[in-house]
Amino acid sequence: MAEELLLETCRDTALCLTLNRPEQRNALNAELAEALLAAVRRASADPAVRAVVLTGEGNCFCAGADLATLRQLRDATFEENAEDCARLRDLFKSLALCPKPVVAAVNGPALAGGCGLASACDLILSAPEATFGYPEVKVGFVAAMVLVLLARQVGERRARQMLLTGQPLSAESAERWGLVYRIVPRENLASEAVSLCRQLAGGAPSALALTKELLWRTSGVPAGTALDLAADANVFARCSPDIREGLDAFFAKRSPGWKPS
Repeated sequence: MAEELLLETCRDTALCLTLNRPEQRNALNAELAEALLAAVRRASADPAVRAVVLTGEGNCFCAGADLATLRQLRDATFEENAEDCARLRDLFKSLALCPKPVVAAVNGPALAGGCGLASACDLILSAPEATFGYPEVKVGFVAAMVLVLLARQVGERRARQMLLTGQPLSAESAERWGLVYRIVPRENLASEAVSLCRQLAGGAPSALALTKELLWRTSGVPAGTALDLAADANVFARCSPDIREGLDAFFAKRSPGWKPS
């Protein structure tokens, strides 16, 4: 049986993760979710990985939960549902809190949990034909965990429109709303994602990780508390080896030689 998740190192800096269930529209089952969670956690701990790309094989990015999983959930117990929700929560958190930049290369429809995967990434590159949607309300589900991610990306008012109507957004609308970073031709999507990762890897590893953590921790908290957290982060960054190397490189007019952290 083919591997449901493909891993490839691209240009020595980026780990490319490809959802490889094209016949099932790369829909998530327990095995794929666990494989993806493990891969992201390994990437987070591997100093050789400077950025991560997440994409799908074939014509779809990810259609959410697969049909077999949905059938099982219909009659699942409370404990079984709690286990499945915990798995998805951990997966979304692993992407959002990965200390390395994560780029979603959305090659086709990203729906339900699949749109959640894309929303958990730092930047989304989209093919023109891609769509983004949360149709959960149409079948009685609540897009609960992905709601948190979406509202942080596009704001509560636009999140309401997507979540309550269940209608998908075109790539153009998603770009206009700020969900998508850039639209690129599908044939260039993979190379553009790797190039973007290479650009992101030019930043200091500790600064990238701390910026992501601070964005997560300060979202929605009172301004005074957020400023206190930001001040602590600033002190930590100023005392890091990366800032010394960055300043030395700046004054010497050379590229910084970041050390793996």
